[in-house]
Amino acid sequence: LLQSFQQTVKIYEQSKKYYDALRSVHNLVKSARRVQQTMLLVGDISDIYVSNFRSMLNDTNYSAEELAAMAAGYTKLLSASADLLNDLKQIITPSGLSMTDKERLDIIDRIYYEMLEYRNLTEYYTRKNISVSFLRSRQRGDSERVRALYGGHNDRYW
Repeated sequence: LLQSFQQTVKIYEQSKKYYDALRSVHNLVKSARRVQQTMLLVGDISDIYVSNFRSMLNDTNYSAEELAAMAAGYTKLLSASADLLNDLKQIITPSGLSMTDKERLDIIDRIYYEMLEYRNLTEYYTRKNISVSFLRSRQRGDSERVRALYGGHNDRYW
């Protein structure tokens, strides 16, 4: 579980490095909103994971084995997101890659849509995990505790 949190910190640090790298690339690529939006999606994925998994750790409806399996699932999603950031780094930094700006922008768009899919998968995964807890708590007559644990109506993913 600790490794998952360390991975999240690593992704945040990578995001900062990649954003700083934008300063040395041609203005057309540098100002691409998709690059900025992709960075924000990584933050969303990390935020969904950190905020909800912290609550899941305090939820008595999960066993230790289930929590470990959930952490492994989140780790895979975070790793895939980090891989996309590495791909983005190759595109937005001046390197030996000889590409036109259009080619770079096309790849940036592809990476953005893949990252958006990972963010959506993270939300879906979180909703499904929380719904398991909610169903278990409903059977025990303890559903209000689960509602309080995962936030108000506007905060919930489920």
